[in-house]
Amino acid sequence: MDFIETNSAPAAVGPYSQAVIANGMVFCSGQIPLKLDGVVVEGGIREQTRQVLANLEAVVGAAGSGVGKIVKTTVYLKNMEDFAVMNEVYAEFFRGHKPARVTIQAARLPKDVMVEIDCIAMI
Repeated sequence: MDFIETNSAPAAVGPYSQAVIANGMVFCSGQIPLKLDGVVVEGGIREQTRQVLANLEAVVGAAGSGVGKIVKTTVYLKNMEDFAVMNEVYAEFFRGHKPARVTIQAARLPKDVMVEIDCIAMI
């Protein structure tokens, strides 16, 4: 088992790894819309979703994988009314690649952000 930590994505905000590699798979911790300096990106759900996906891409890349090898994501939304905009940004990011996905509304997310996404990818 290998633990992934990269400076290309915001540091974990707790006692966990950005990702773990086990049995040829990458298990990424949930990413929230933090910039590298640890500050929440300004804007609404569109900007926050873009930042979250950029953070996931950096973590997956640091693990030796890539966006095209993501097999599953879980999307946590503060408000399900943001689903359509999040989904638009998500579709642009994955460019036709369609990982399995779960999307749920969460009562509250870390740092009161609007979206958090985790993923599982192949190496």
